[in-house]
Amino acid sequence: MVEIDATLHGQEDVSQLMLSQKNRKTDMSNVIEIAKAPTIAYNDKNWDRVTDLFGAAGTYDEKPTQRRLQGAEPIIDVWKGWATAFPDSKATFVREFASGDTAIIEVVWKGTHTGPLLMPSGAIPPSNKSIELPACHVIEVQDGKVKNFTQYFDLLTLLTQIGAAKI
Repeated sequence: MVEIDATLHGQEDVSQLMLSQKNRKTDMSNVIEIAKAPTIAYNDKNWDRVTDLFGAAGTYDEKPTQRRLQGAEPIIDVWKGWATAFPDSKATFVREFASGDTAIIEVVWKGTHTGPLLMPSGAIPPSNKSIELPACHVIEVQDGKVKNFTQYFDLLTLLTQIGAAKI
């Protein structure tokens, strides 16, 4: 908590500043809650919830695969592709941070590669191997929805874990 010398400020100024600090903390919690919601919806395979969170204007930028999508429908199509390849896939939250309307969330994806993995270059057949893949999400929130969701992960680590690449 911020300590304020009330002798240097009027009592009303101090009260207003403390209220501002409280509201900022509440706003940061709300940003994190909204930012985590798409990943929770993916974990539950709740595509209706994904639609609600992204709407028509939300974007998803998957850096390792260079897929950049706008609107819930194409985002869900890509996420369903991941869910087909790894039906038991789920993310576990490691830590989260927020500043303004942006949250940074660290997760670890776990799952078993039992379906074809659709990549921009083609499908990778199932390997029945498990993955444990650290990832980072940078999510911008606007008006209670996801404006932009950027996901970073190491594609080579994923491909190595399923036996599609050797290092």
